[in-house]
Amino acid sequence: MRLASRAVPAAVAAALAGPLLLAPPAAGADGDGFTLKDPRITESSGLAASRAHPGVYWTHNDQDEPRVFAVDSRTGETVATVTLRGVGKPRDMEAVSVGPDGHVYVGDIGDNLNGSWPYVWIYRFKEPERLRDQSVDAVQYTVTYEDGPRDAEALMVHPKTGRVYIASKNEEGGGLYEGPARLSAQGRNVFRRVGEVPWVTDGAFSPDGTRLVLRSYFSARSYAWKDGRLGADERVRGPIQPQSESVTYTADGSALLFGSEGAQSRVVRVPVEGTGAAPSAPAGGGTDATGGPSGPGGATATGADDGGSGTGLTLGVVALAAALLFGARRLRRGRTGD
Repeated sequence: MRLASRAVPAAVAAALAGPLLLAPPAAGADGDGFTLKDPRITESSGLAASRAHPGVYWTHNDQDEPRVFAVDSRTGETVATVTLRGVGKPRDMEAVSVGPDGHVYVGDIGDNLNGSWPYVWIYRFKEPERLRDQSVDAVQYTVTYEDGPRDAEALMVHPKTGRVYIASKNEEGGGLYEGPARLSAQGRNVFRRVGEVPWVTDGAFSPDGTRLVLRSYFSARSYAWKDGRLGADERVRGPIQPQSESVTYTADGSALLFGSEGAQSRVVRVPVEGTGAAPSAPAGGGTDATGGPSGPGGATATGADDGGSGTGLTLGVVALAAALLFGARRLRRGRTGD
């Protein structure tokens, strides 16, 4: 998502620096995450673990050429730039997911005016066997929603059924939309509303297909997933980031990776415990995805007087950042070129 003014992300980044990330997430096989080092990646809006190349993640800018980047999580370096042939000029690419068919799906589904486009697109291409700069043939699918146009930033392909889902983005809450059993390159693919969700900027299915994690700017939730429908949900602990745009599971399902827009942006790794997608808190406390500090063992501190450096300050910063983002979004509604 591109904000109306670059001054707003800068202000948000300044507001979120320091007090919110009280400690790094617990380290695992991938350490505590990685930094996107490619200077071309300035608006990383989606993130997906490769199925063909362990430790590699696909990402992309939101308003760019039809291209995606393969990033090595060990170094943060881009190991392949893949340009898509056979598709039109993207308008607002917001999400990426890898399906069980070995294909990468890119969601050109952003609509900054919340319903100005009568249709949006999904691009699909086979994961390259060899990681190198290359052009590949891609299929372009036209997508509409049964209840009319809307803004969306989350596209998820179920790892077992291969069905594509989109979560729309709205301040008052969005919808979860289910695509046809098989996408068709001919005509339009109508996505039907099958659930209600909060304001969502990205989402990801767990590798076993039993959980769906949805994130927004200041929160993330994990839903049980059964028979193609949302079940009980719970809060996921994760980082507060300057512009929270992406989330994915690691290929083995042991952790979630949270990404943000911006040059040299950081992808933060948060371990997952058990089957409830509840990331473990780092020793001595951490930060939950709503901005509240957590105590040892993951207990969330609420309402306590910590000498003026904890809950009150943190929530105040979150409120300021939220106001900046919401204000920018309203300003953006009057623009057509962003």
